[in-house]
Amino acid sequence: MTAAPAEAPAPKKPAKKPKDLMARIPAGFVRAVLRGHSSLGLAFAALIYLVCLSGSIAVFAHEFQRWESAAGPQVTEVSPDAVQTAFAGAIAAGGSGVEHVYLTLPSPDLPRFLLHVDADEDREFLADADGKLVPGIEFAWTEFITRLHINLHLPVTWGIFIVGLVGVALLSSLISGILAHPRIFRDAFHLRIGGSKRLQEADLHNRLGVWALPFHIIISLTGAFLGLTTIVVGVLGMAMFNGDAGKVYALFFPEPPVDDPRPAPVLDLRPMFAKLPQDGGRLTYIFTEHPTEQGGAALFNVKQPDRLAGTDSYAFRRDATTYDIGKASENNLGEDLLGGMGALHFGWFGGGLVKIVYFLLGLGLTYLAAGGVNIWLARRRDNGRPAPVWERLWSATLWGQPAGIAAAASAALVAGTASAAIATWIAVSLLFWLLAVRIDAARLARWGRLATGALMLAAAALHAALVGGSDPVAWIVDAVLVAGGLWLAMPAARRRSPDAAEAPA
Repeated sequence: MTAAPAEAPAPKKPAKKPKDLMARIPAGFVRAVLRGHSSLGLAFAALIYLVCLSGSIAVFAHEFQRWESAAGPQVTEVSPDAVQTAFAGAIAAGGSGVEHVYLTLPSPDLPRFLLHVDADEDREFLADADGKLVPGIEFAWTEFITRLHINLHLPVTWGIFIVGLVGVALLSSLISGILAHPRIFRDAFHLRIGGSKRLQEADLHNRLGVWALPFHIIISLTGAFLGLTTIVVGVLGMAMFNGDAGKVYALFFPEPPVDDPRPAPVLDLRPMFAKLPQDGGRLTYIFTEHPTEQGGAALFNVKQPDRLAGTDSYAFRRDATTYDIGKASENNLGEDLLGGMGALHFGWFGGGLVKIVYFLLGLGLTYLAAGGVNIWLARRRDNGRPAPVWERLWSATLWGQPAGIAAAASAALVAGTASAAIATWIAVSLLFWLLAVRIDAARLARWGRLATGALMLAAAALHAALVGGSDPVAWIVDAVLVAGGLWLAMPAARRRSPDAAEAPA
Protein backbone atom coordinates (compact mmCIF):
# COMPACT_ATOMS: atom_id res chain seq x y z
CA MET A 1 0.00 0.00 0.00
CA THR A 2 1.57 3.18 -1.10
CA ALA A 3 1.14 6.51 0.60
CA ALA A 4 -0.78 9.23 -1.20
CA PRO A 5 1.48 11.90 -2.55
CA ALA A 6 1.61 15.01 -0.42
CA GLU A 7 -0.50 17.88 -1.80
CA ALA A 8 1.64 20.72 -3.09
CA PRO A 9 1.18 23.90 -1.11
CA ALA A 10 -0.84 26.59 -2.87
CA PRO A 11 1.30 29.47 -4.15
CA LYS A 12 1.17 32.56 -1.96
CA LYS A 13 -0.41 35.65 -3.40
CA PRO A 14 1.91 38.65 -3.47
CA ALA A 15 1.22 41.00 -0.60
CA LYS A 16 -0.64 44.14 -1.62
CA LYS A 17 1.07 47.37 -1.01
CA PRO A 18 -0.88 49.66 1.26
CA LYS A 19 -2.53 52.38 -0.74
CA ASP A 20 -2.46 56.01 0.15
CA LEU A 21 -5.94 56.93 1.34
CA MET A 22 -5.85 60.10 -0.79
CA ALA A 23 -4.97 58.00 -3.86
CA ARG A 24 -8.35 56.23 -3.64
CA ILE A 25 -10.24 59.41 -4.58
CA PRO A 26 -11.98 58.87 -7.94
CA ALA A 27 -10.17 60.41 -10.90
CA GLY A 28 -13.25 62.32 -12.06
CA PHE A 29 -13.62 63.94 -8.66
CA VAL A 30 -9.94 64.88 -8.65
CA ARG A 31 -10.22 66.54 -12.07
CA ALA A 32 -13.30 68.50 -11.00
CA VAL A 33 -11.66 69.68 -7.78
CA LEU A 34 -8.49 70.62 -9.66
CA ARG A 35 -10.51 72.78 -12.04
CA GLY A 36 -12.22 74.43 -9.08
CA HIS A 37 -8.88 74.91 -7.31
CA SER A 38 -7.40 76.61 -10.38
CA SER A 39 -10.45 78.81 -10.94
CA LEU A 40 -10.62 79.90 -7.31
CA GLY A 41 -6.89 80.60 -7.19
CA LEU A 42 -6.95 82.65 -10.37
CA ALA A 43 -10.00 84.64 -9.29
CA PHE A 44 -8.48 85.70 -5.95
CA ALA A 45 -4.76 85.42 -6.75
CA ALA A 46 -3.87 89.11 -6.68
CA LEU A 47 -5.81 89.80 -3.47
CA ILE A 48 -4.45 86.71 -1.71
CA TYR A 49 -0.93 87.70 -2.75
CA LEU A 50 -1.33 91.28 -1.48
CA VAL A 51 -2.97 90.26 1.81
CA CYS A 52 -0.30 87.61 2.49
CA LEU A 53 2.58 89.94 1.59
CA SER A 54 1.31 92.82 3.72
CA GLY A 55 0.45 90.46 6.57
CA SER A 56 3.96 89.01 6.60
CA ILE A 57 5.37 92.52 7.02
CA ALA A 58 2.71 93.63 9.52
CA VAL A 59 3.89 90.93 11.94
CA PHE A 60 6.58 93.45 12.94
CA ALA A 61 4.15 96.33 13.59
CA HIS A 62 5.57 97.07 17.05
CA GLU A 63 9.12 97.01 15.70
CA PHE A 64 8.12 99.47 12.98
CA GLN A 65 6.59 101.76 15.61
CA ARG A 66 9.93 101.72 17.42
CA TRP A 67 11.67 102.42 14.09
CA GLU A 68 9.47 105.44 13.41
CA SER A 69 9.82 106.82 16.95
CA ALA A 70 13.49 105.93 17.48
CA ALA A 71 14.28 109.51 18.51
CA GLY A 72 11.51 109.58 21.13
CA PRO A 73 11.90 108.79 24.85
CA GLN A 74 12.39 105.10 25.56
CA VAL A 75 10.35 104.08 28.60
CA THR A 76 10.14 100.72 30.34
CA GLU A 77 8.00 101.65 33.36
CA VAL A 78 5.80 104.56 34.41
CA SER A 79 4.39 105.36 37.83
CA PRO A 80 0.74 106.31 38.44
CA ASP A 81 1.85 109.89 39.13
CA ALA A 82 3.69 110.05 35.80
CA VAL A 83 0.64 108.63 34.00
CA GLN A 84 -1.59 111.27 35.59
CA THR A 85 0.85 114.05 34.68
CA ALA A 86 1.01 112.95 31.05
CA PHE A 87 -2.76 112.40 30.93
CA ALA A 88 -3.57 115.92 32.23
CA GLY A 89 -0.95 117.46 29.96
CA ALA A 90 -2.34 115.71 26.88
CA ILE A 91 -5.86 116.93 27.66
CA ALA A 92 -4.62 120.49 28.11
CA ALA A 93 -2.68 120.34 24.83
CA GLY A 94 -5.51 118.60 22.98
CA GLY A 95 -7.69 121.71 22.89
CA SER A 96 -11.48 121.80 23.13
CA GLY A 97 -13.94 118.96 22.66
CA VAL A 98 -11.88 116.15 24.22
CA GLU A 99 -14.04 113.03 24.05
CA HIS A 100 -11.57 110.24 24.73
CA VAL A 101 -7.92 109.75 25.62
CA TYR A 102 -6.18 106.47 24.87
CA LEU A 103 -3.04 105.64 26.84
CA THR A 104 -0.73 102.81 25.72
CA LEU A 105 1.65 101.82 28.50
CA PRO A 106 5.23 100.60 27.82
CA SER A 107 5.76 96.93 27.02
CA PRO A 108 8.82 94.81 26.16
CA ASP A 109 7.82 94.94 22.47
CA LEU A 110 7.19 98.69 22.49
CA PRO A 111 9.07 100.66 25.20
CA ARG A 112 7.12 103.85 24.60
CA PHE A 113 4.43 105.69 26.54
CA LEU A 114 1.85 106.76 23.93
CA LEU A 115 -1.17 109.04 24.28
CA HIS A 116 -3.85 109.70 21.67
CA VAL A 117 -6.34 112.53 22.30
CA ASP A 118 -9.67 112.23 20.49
CA ALA A 119 -10.88 115.83 20.23
CA ASP A 120 -11.95 118.38 17.61
CA GLU A 121 -8.45 117.83 16.21
CA ASP A 122 -6.84 114.51 17.12
CA ARG A 123 -3.38 114.74 18.69
CA GLU A 124 -0.63 112.19 19.32
CA PHE A 125 1.95 112.44 22.10
CA LEU A 126 4.88 110.55 23.53
CA ALA A 127 5.83 110.89 27.19
CA ASP A 128 8.95 110.11 29.18
CA ALA A 129 9.12 108.21 32.46
CA ASP A 130 8.22 111.37 34.40
CA GLY A 131 5.14 112.10 32.29
CA LYS A 132 6.68 114.98 30.36
CA LEU A 133 5.14 115.20 26.88
CA VAL A 134 6.97 115.45 23.59
CA PRO A 135 5.23 115.84 20.22
CA GLY A 136 4.06 112.49 18.96
CA ILE A 137 4.02 111.12 15.45
CA GLU A 138 1.34 109.49 13.35
CA PHE A 139 3.25 106.21 12.92
CA ALA A 140 2.45 106.69 9.26
CA TRP A 141 4.30 103.66 7.92
CA THR A 142 2.95 101.30 10.60
CA GLU A 143 -0.56 102.59 10.01
CA PHE A 144 -0.12 102.13 6.26
CA ILE A 145 1.08 98.51 6.36
CA THR A 146 -1.35 97.30 9.03
CA ARG A 147 -4.35 98.92 7.35
CA LEU A 148 -3.27 97.57 3.98
CA HIS A 149 -3.51 94.08 5.46
CA ILE A 150 -6.68 94.65 7.50
CA ASN A 151 -8.88 96.54 5.05
CA LEU A 152 -6.80 97.23 1.90
CA HIS A 153 -7.25 100.98 2.55
CA LEU A 154 -10.86 100.70 1.48
CA PRO A 155 -13.77 101.99 3.60
CA VAL A 156 -13.34 100.02 6.81
CA THR A 157 -16.52 97.93 6.79
CA TRP A 158 -16.20 96.92 3.14
CA GLY A 159 -12.44 96.48 3.29
CA ILE A 160 -12.52 94.17 6.29
CA PHE A 161 -15.32 92.18 4.68
CA ILE A 162 -13.32 91.74 1.44
CA VAL A 163 -10.25 90.62 3.40
CA GLY A 164 -12.47 88.12 5.22
CA LEU A 165 -13.61 86.75 1.87
CA VAL A 166 -9.96 86.47 0.84
CA GLY A 167 -9.39 84.36 3.96
CA VAL A 168 -12.28 82.11 2.96
CA ALA A 169 -10.89 81.82 -0.59
CA LEU A 170 -7.44 80.97 0.74
CA LEU A 171 -8.80 78.30 3.08
CA SER A 172 -10.89 76.83 0.25
CA SER A 173 -7.86 76.83 -2.04
CA LEU A 174 -5.81 74.95 0.55
CA ILE A 175 -8.47 72.28 1.02
CA SER A 176 -9.16 71.91 -2.70
CA GLY A 177 -5.43 71.79 -3.40
CA ILE A 178 -5.03 68.83 -1.04
CA LEU A 179 -8.01 67.00 -2.57
CA ALA A 180 -6.85 67.75 -6.13
CA HIS A 181 -3.43 66.13 -5.56
CA PRO A 182 -3.99 62.63 -4.09
CA ARG A 183 -0.24 61.93 -3.81
CA ILE A 184 0.64 65.25 -2.21
CA PHE A 185 1.52 63.78 1.20
CA ARG A 186 3.36 60.77 -0.26
CA ASP A 187 5.46 63.11 -2.41
CA ALA A 188 6.06 65.62 0.38
CA PHE A 189 9.84 65.54 -0.17
CA HIS A 190 9.89 65.02 -3.93
CA LEU A 191 11.37 67.97 -5.82
CA ARG A 192 12.24 68.04 -9.50
CA ILE A 193 15.01 70.64 -9.68
CA GLY A 194 16.80 71.68 -12.85
CA GLY A 195 14.32 70.36 -15.40
CA SER A 196 11.11 71.88 -16.69
CA LYS A 197 10.40 75.24 -15.06
CA ARG A 198 6.71 74.40 -14.82
CA LEU A 199 7.36 71.06 -13.07
CA GLN A 200 9.88 72.66 -10.75
CA GLU A 201 7.42 75.44 -9.90
CA ALA A 202 4.60 72.91 -9.38
CA ASP A 203 6.71 70.77 -7.03
CA LEU A 204 7.78 73.78 -4.97
CA HIS A 205 4.16 75.01 -4.86
CA ASN A 206 2.91 71.64 -3.60
CA ARG A 207 5.74 71.14 -1.11
CA LEU A 208 5.23 74.58 0.44
CA GLY A 209 1.52 73.82 0.68
CA VAL A 210 2.18 70.59 2.61
CA TRP A 211 5.14 71.52 4.80
CA ALA A 212 3.44 74.50 6.41
CA LEU A 213 -0.18 73.33 6.07
CA PRO A 214 -1.08 73.79 9.79
CA PHE A 215 0.18 77.39 9.66
CA HIS A 216 -1.66 78.09 6.41
CA ILE A 217 -4.92 76.76 7.85
CA ILE A 218 -4.59 78.74 11.09
CA ILE A 219 -3.83 81.98 9.26
CA SER A 220 -6.61 81.61 6.68
CA LEU A 221 -9.19 80.46 9.25
CA THR A 222 -8.47 83.24 11.77
CA GLY A 223 -8.24 85.81 8.98
CA ALA A 224 -11.60 84.75 7.58
CA PHE A 225 -13.22 84.93 11.01
CA LEU A 226 -11.71 88.31 11.91
CA GLY A 227 -12.68 89.73 8.53
CA LEU A 228 -16.24 88.45 8.64
CA THR A 229 -16.91 89.47 12.26
CA THR A 230 -19.25 92.24 11.12
CA ILE A 231 -21.39 89.70 9.28
CA VAL A 232 -21.36 87.32 12.25
CA VAL A 233 -22.37 90.11 14.64
CA GLY A 234 -25.11 91.26 12.26
CA VAL A 235 -26.56 87.75 11.99
CA LEU A 236 -26.47 87.29 15.77
CA GLY A 237 -28.13 90.69 16.22
CA MET A 238 -30.99 89.73 13.89
CA ALA A 239 -31.37 86.30 15.47
CA MET A 240 -31.21 87.32 19.13
CA PHE A 241 -31.85 91.06 19.52
CA ASN A 242 -34.24 92.09 16.73
CA GLY A 243 -31.41 93.50 14.62
CA ASP A 244 -29.65 95.47 17.39
CA ALA A 245 -25.97 94.64 16.81
CA GLY A 246 -24.97 96.92 19.68
CA LYS A 247 -26.40 94.40 22.13
CA VAL A 248 -24.14 91.73 20.67
CA TYR A 249 -21.06 93.89 21.25
CA ALA A 250 -22.32 94.60 24.78
CA LEU A 251 -21.87 90.90 25.54
CA PHE A 252 -18.10 91.39 25.21
CA PHE A 253 -17.51 95.00 26.28
CA PRO A 254 -18.72 96.78 29.42
CA GLU A 255 -21.41 99.40 28.93
CA PRO A 256 -20.28 102.95 29.79
CA PRO A 257 -21.78 104.63 32.87
CA VAL A 258 -24.73 107.00 32.55
CA ASP A 259 -23.74 110.05 30.49
CA ASP A 260 -23.42 113.24 32.55
CA PRO A 261 -22.01 116.15 30.46
CA ARG A 262 -21.59 118.61 33.32
CA PRO A 263 -18.02 120.02 33.44
CA ALA A 264 -15.62 118.53 35.95
CA PRO A 265 -11.89 118.50 36.74
CA VAL A 266 -9.64 116.17 34.79
CA LEU A 267 -10.34 112.54 35.68
CA ASP A 268 -7.95 111.36 38.41
CA LEU A 269 -6.55 107.95 37.46
CA ARG A 270 -4.39 107.43 40.56
CA PRO A 271 -7.13 106.10 42.90
CA MET A 272 -8.03 103.61 40.15
CA PHE A 273 -4.43 102.39 39.99
CA ALA A 274 -4.63 101.71 43.71
CA LYS A 275 -7.58 99.36 43.20
CA LEU A 276 -5.90 97.18 40.58
CA PRO A 277 -4.96 93.74 41.98
CA GLN A 278 -1.26 93.03 42.41
CA ASP A 279 -1.31 89.56 40.89
CA GLY A 280 1.63 89.75 38.48
CA GLY A 281 -0.33 91.17 35.57
CA ARG A 282 1.01 94.05 33.45
CA LEU A 283 -1.08 97.13 32.74
CA THR A 284 -1.04 97.63 28.97
CA TYR A 285 -3.80 100.07 28.08
CA ILE A 286 -6.10 102.70 29.57
CA PHE A 287 -9.16 104.00 27.72
CA THR A 288 -10.79 107.11 29.19
CA GLU A 289 -14.18 108.49 28.20
CA HIS A 290 -15.34 112.11 28.72
CA PRO A 291 -12.40 112.84 31.05
CA THR A 292 -13.52 116.44 31.77
CA GLU A 293 -17.19 115.66 32.46
CA GLN A 294 -19.03 114.37 35.52
CA GLY A 295 -19.81 111.18 33.59
CA GLY A 296 -16.14 110.41 33.01
CA ALA A 297 -14.94 106.81 33.19
CA ALA A 298 -11.83 104.74 32.58
CA LEU A 299 -11.17 101.17 31.47
CA PHE A 300 -7.90 99.49 32.49
CA ASN A 301 -6.60 96.45 30.60
CA VAL A 302 -4.19 94.19 32.49
CA LYS A 303 -2.36 91.45 30.55
CA GLN A 304 -1.87 88.24 32.45
CA PRO A 305 1.31 86.27 31.70
CA ASP A 306 1.30 82.86 30.03
CA ARG A 307 -2.17 83.22 28.55
CA LEU A 308 -2.84 83.88 24.87
CA ALA A 309 -6.18 85.52 25.71
CA GLY A 310 -5.16 86.70 29.14
CA THR A 311 -6.39 90.28 29.48
CA ASP A 312 -8.34 91.35 32.56
CA SER A 313 -10.43 94.51 32.36
CA TYR A 314 -11.44 96.89 35.15
CA ALA A 315 -13.94 99.70 34.46
CA PHE A 316 -14.12 102.65 36.90
CA ARG A 317 -16.47 105.59 37.36
CA ARG A 318 -15.13 109.06 38.08
CA ASP A 319 -15.17 108.39 41.86
CA ALA A 320 -12.96 105.28 41.30
CA THR A 321 -15.79 102.87 42.09
CA THR A 322 -15.79 99.76 39.91
CA TYR A 323 -18.76 99.12 37.66
CA ASP A 324 -17.43 96.18 35.62
CA ILE A 325 -14.70 93.55 36.00
CA GLY A 326 -13.72 90.99 33.37
CA LYS A 327 -11.36 88.20 34.45
CA ALA A 328 -9.53 86.21 31.80
CA SER A 329 -9.30 83.26 34.19
CA GLU A 330 -13.11 83.02 34.14
CA ASN A 331 -13.35 82.84 30.35
CA ASN A 332 -14.95 79.82 28.76
CA LEU A 333 -13.31 78.11 25.78
CA GLY A 334 -15.17 80.26 23.26
CA GLU A 335 -14.11 83.50 24.96
CA ASP A 336 -10.50 82.32 25.05
CA LEU A 337 -10.62 81.51 21.34
CA LEU A 338 -12.12 84.89 20.48
CA GLY A 339 -9.74 86.78 22.75
CA GLY A 340 -6.63 85.08 21.41
CA MET A 341 -7.54 85.07 17.73
CA GLY A 342 -5.85 88.37 16.87
CA ALA A 343 -2.58 87.47 18.60
CA LEU A 344 -2.64 84.02 16.98
CA HIS A 345 -3.25 85.49 13.53
CA PHE A 346 -0.47 88.09 13.70
CA GLY A 347 2.05 86.10 15.75
CA TRP A 348 1.99 88.65 18.56
CA PHE A 349 2.82 86.13 21.27
CA GLY A 350 6.02 84.41 22.32
CA GLY A 351 8.39 87.24 21.45
CA GLY A 352 10.73 87.91 18.56
CA LEU A 353 11.43 84.30 17.58
CA VAL A 354 7.74 83.62 16.96
CA LYS A 355 7.50 86.78 14.85
CA ILE A 356 10.46 85.69 12.70
CA VAL A 357 8.89 82.26 12.18
CA TYR A 358 5.56 83.88 11.25
CA PHE A 359 7.35 86.20 8.82
CA LEU A 360 9.15 83.36 7.05
CA LEU A 361 6.04 81.16 6.91
CA GLY A 362 4.04 84.17 5.69
CA LEU A 363 6.51 84.70 2.86
CA GLY A 364 6.08 81.03 2.01
CA LEU A 365 2.33 81.52 1.82
CA THR A 366 2.89 84.61 -0.36
CA TYR A 367 5.05 82.55 -2.70
CA LEU A 368 2.35 79.86 -2.71
CA ALA A 369 -0.21 82.43 -3.93
CA ALA A 370 2.16 83.71 -6.61
CA GLY A 371 3.26 80.25 -7.71
CA GLY A 372 -0.24 79.08 -8.58
CA VAL A 373 -0.59 81.70 -11.31
CA ASN A 374 2.97 81.10 -12.50
CA ILE A 375 2.14 77.40 -12.98
CA TRP A 376 -1.02 78.24 -14.93
CA LEU A 377 0.89 80.63 -17.20
CA ALA A 378 3.71 78.11 -17.75
CA ARG A 379 1.22 75.35 -18.56
CA ARG A 380 -0.43 77.54 -21.20
CA ARG A 381 2.95 78.32 -22.70
CA ASP A 382 3.95 74.63 -22.78
CA ASN A 383 0.65 73.76 -24.46
CA GLY A 384 1.20 76.29 -27.23
CA ARG A 385 -1.35 78.77 -25.88
CA PRO A 386 0.79 81.50 -24.26
CA ALA A 387 -0.93 84.47 -22.59
CA PRO A 388 1.64 87.29 -22.86
CA VAL A 389 -0.77 89.99 -21.71
CA TRP A 390 -1.59 88.09 -18.52
CA GLU A 391 2.10 87.33 -18.01
CA ARG A 392 2.95 91.03 -18.15
CA LEU A 393 0.09 92.01 -15.86
CA TRP A 394 0.96 89.31 -13.35
CA SER A 395 4.64 90.30 -13.37
CA ALA A 396 3.59 93.91 -12.80
CA THR A 397 1.49 92.79 -9.83
CA LEU A 398 4.17 90.55 -8.34
CA TRP A 399 6.81 93.27 -8.34
CA GLY A 400 4.69 96.42 -8.35
CA GLN A 401 3.39 95.63 -4.86
CA PRO A 402 6.73 95.17 -3.03
CA ALA A 403 8.11 98.20 -4.90
CA GLY A 404 5.03 100.25 -3.95
CA ILE A 405 5.23 99.16 -0.31
CA ALA A 406 8.94 100.05 -0.16
CA ALA A 407 8.22 103.44 -1.75
CA ALA A 408 5.45 104.04 0.79
CA ALA A 409 7.98 103.62 3.62
CA SER A 410 10.10 106.47 2.23
CA ALA A 411 7.02 108.64 1.70
CA ALA A 412 5.88 108.02 5.28
CA LEU A 413 9.27 109.09 6.63
CA VAL A 414 9.39 112.26 4.52
CA ALA A 415 5.76 113.41 4.81
CA GLY A 416 4.89 111.84 8.15
CA THR A 417 1.35 110.94 7.12
CA ALA A 418 -0.33 107.67 6.19
CA SER A 419 -2.17 109.42 3.36
CA ALA A 420 1.16 110.22 1.66
CA ALA A 421 2.20 106.58 1.99
CA ILE A 422 -1.11 105.40 0.48
CA ALA A 423 -0.85 107.82 -2.45
CA THR A 424 2.72 106.69 -3.16
CA TRP A 425 1.78 103.02 -3.06
CA ILE A 426 -1.11 103.59 -5.47
CA ALA A 427 1.08 105.62 -7.83
CA VAL A 428 3.82 102.97 -7.99
CA SER A 429 1.27 100.17 -8.47
CA LEU A 430 -0.37 102.04 -11.36
CA LEU A 431 3.03 102.78 -12.89
CA PHE A 432 3.92 99.09 -13.05
CA TRP A 433 0.57 98.19 -14.58
CA LEU A 434 1.04 100.94 -17.18
CA LEU A 435 4.53 99.64 -17.97
CA ALA A 436 3.00 96.20 -18.53
CA VAL A 437 1.29 97.55 -21.65
CA ARG A 438 4.60 97.72 -23.51
CA ILE A 439 7.27 95.87 -21.50
CA ASP A 440 7.64 92.09 -21.40
CA ALA A 441 7.19 90.12 -18.18
CA ALA A 442 10.86 89.21 -17.76
CA ARG A 443 12.07 92.80 -17.98
CA LEU A 444 9.31 93.96 -15.62
CA ALA A 445 10.42 91.38 -13.09
CA ARG A 446 14.04 92.56 -13.30
CA TRP A 447 13.06 96.22 -13.05
CA GLY A 448 10.71 95.46 -10.17
CA ARG A 449 13.38 93.63 -8.23
CA LEU A 450 15.85 96.46 -8.83
CA ALA A 451 13.31 99.12 -7.85
CA THR A 452 12.28 97.28 -4.67
CA GLY A 453 15.89 96.86 -3.57
CA ALA A 454 16.77 100.49 -4.32
CA LEU A 455 13.69 101.77 -2.47
CA MET A 456 14.51 99.64 0.59
CA LEU A 457 18.00 101.18 0.64
CA ALA A 458 16.45 104.62 0.28
CA ALA A 459 14.13 104.00 3.25
CA ALA A 460 17.08 103.02 5.45
CA ALA A 461 19.06 106.10 4.37
CA LEU A 462 16.10 108.44 4.94
CA HIS A 463 15.48 106.98 8.38
CA ALA A 464 19.09 107.53 9.37
CA ALA A 465 18.99 111.11 8.10
CA LEU A 466 15.53 112.19 9.29
CA VAL A 467 14.88 110.16 12.45
CA GLY A 468 18.11 108.75 13.84
CA GLY A 469 17.69 107.78 17.48
CA SER A 470 19.31 105.23 19.75
CA ASP A 471 16.77 102.41 19.80
CA PRO A 472 18.65 99.19 18.92
CA VAL A 473 15.55 97.69 17.29
CA ALA A 474 15.49 100.64 14.86
CA TRP A 475 19.09 99.86 13.95
CA ILE A 476 18.14 96.24 13.29
CA VAL A 477 15.28 97.35 11.01
CA ASP A 478 17.69 99.59 9.09
CA ALA A 479 20.21 96.75 8.81
CA VAL A 480 17.55 94.38 7.47
CA LEU A 481 16.45 97.00 4.94
CA VAL A 482 20.03 97.45 3.74
CA ALA A 483 20.72 93.70 3.55
CA GLY A 484 17.41 92.99 1.80
CA GLY A 485 17.85 95.91 -0.57
CA LEU A 486 21.32 94.78 -1.63
CA TRP A 487 20.15 91.16 -2.02
CA LEU A 488 17.36 92.27 -4.35
CA ALA A 489 19.10 95.04 -6.27
CA MET A 490 22.56 93.66 -6.97
CA PRO A 491 21.55 90.57 -9.00
CA ALA A 492 18.88 92.57 -10.83
CA ALA A 493 21.43 95.21 -11.79
CA ARG A 494 23.31 92.66 -13.89
CA ARG A 495 21.98 92.29 -17.41
CA ARG A 496 20.13 89.03 -17.83
CA SER A 497 17.21 87.66 -19.78
CA PRO A 498 14.94 85.42 -17.70
CA ASP A 499 12.21 83.70 -19.62
CA ALA A 500 9.32 84.13 -17.24
CA ALA A 501 7.91 86.37 -14.57
CA GLU A 502 9.52 85.75 -11.22
CA ALA A 503 7.72 85.53 -7.91
CA PRO A 504 9.37 87.52 -5.10
CA ALA A 505 11.49 85.22 -2.98
